[in-house]
Amino acid sequence: MVFGAGSWGSALAHLLASKGVPTSIWSFSEQEACQLSQERTLPSKLPGFSLHKDIVISSKLDLLLENATVLVFAVPSCFTRSTAVQVGQALGDRARGCCVVSASKGFEMETLKSMSTVLGEELDTPSLVALSGPTHAEEVVLGLPTTVVAASRRMEAACRAQSLFMAPSFRVYTSEDVLGVELGGALKNLVAIAAGAAAGMGFGDNTMAALVTRGLAEITRLGVAMGADPLTFSGLSGLGDLVVTCASRHSRNRRLGIALAAGKTLDEALKEIGMVVEGVEMARSVKSLVQRYGVEMPIAVQVAETLFEGVPVKEAVRALMLRDPKPEVQIL
Repeated sequence: MVFGAGSWGSALAHLLASKGVPTSIWSFSEQEACQLSQERTLPSKLPGFSLHKDIVISSKLDLLLENATVLVFAVPSCFTRSTAVQVGQALGDRARGCCVVSASKGFEMETLKSMSTVLGEELDTPSLVALSGPTHAEEVVLGLPTTVVAASRRMEAACRAQSLFMAPSFRVYTSEDVLGVELGGALKNLVAIAAGAAAGMGFGDNTMAALVTRGLAEITRLGVAMGADPLTFSGLSGLGDLVVTCASRHSRNRRLGIALAAGKTLDEALKEIGMVVEGVEMARSVKSLVQRYGVEMPIAVQVAETLFEGVPVKEAVRALMLRDPKPEVQIL
C-alpha cells in the first residue's frame, strides 16, 4: 500500500503493480482519489503517463489497510507524521506485522527528526526501511534503468524491501546505515537549489563541479557528526542522488534555484513549479542542525538565507567565494 498520490508515490505503485504485486494508493483527498481512479493519469506531474489498471486508489484508509502488509510512505515530509498518526490509529497492534518503507526525502522541521524516526514513533513496528537514491519519477515510469538503496537497522527488513521493489529496470541495494541514507536524500536538495541558481546566473561547468564536490563535503561533515557512516555519502543515496538532483531538468529544487536567480520571489517560484519542493522545508532546518552539531555548512546556510532572509543570489555567491582560505581536506 502506497501513501501519497503524487508523482513519486504513483511511480512506485506503478512499478509494484507491473510486477504483479497487489497494490493500492491512498490519497487524503477523496476528489483526487476518484479522479485518479477514473482517469489513471497525472497530466501536471507525469505528462503522458497512465497508471497501471490494477492499482486500487481510494481515500478510505480502513478499506485499503485491511490486507496491507507493506506500507510505503511517499507523502511530502511535512505530512509524514500526520499521515502516520492516522495509519497507526487505524492499524493498532497490526502495525507490528507490517514492513514500513519511507520513500520521502526530508526531515521534520519542528523536531529535526528523520522520516524513519517519525514513522517509528507513530507506528509500532520493528521493520522500518528508508528507500532512497537518484530517482526521478519521470524516468522510473518510463522503465529507464534506475538504482536505489533500501536501508534498515534490521537487514531482514531491508532485504524484504529489496525483493519487493527489484525489477529489470529498478535495481535495489541494501544498507544498514539508515541515518546516512536519509541525510543524503534530504540535504542534497539544498545543494541542488544552489546548482540551479548557478545555472540561472549563467555560471559554467567549473561552478557546478565545485558545488557538487563541496556540497558533498558539507553533507558528509554533518552526517559524520550525527553518527552516520562516511562511506554512505559516496553511494547512491549520497553522491548519486546529489548529482542527478543538481543536473537534471526534472529536478524541482534545481528549477527553484533557476527561478530565484531570475529575480523571482520564493512564493512566485513555488507557484510556477506547482509541486512540493522538499529543499525548502529542509532549508528551514539547516541552521538549527549546524548549530546543534557544530559543523560548517556554508553552501546550505547561504541557500537558507537566500530563501528566507532575502539575500540576493549574487551576494550569496560572493560570500561563499570570499570565505577565509582553508585546506581542502577538512571534510570530516
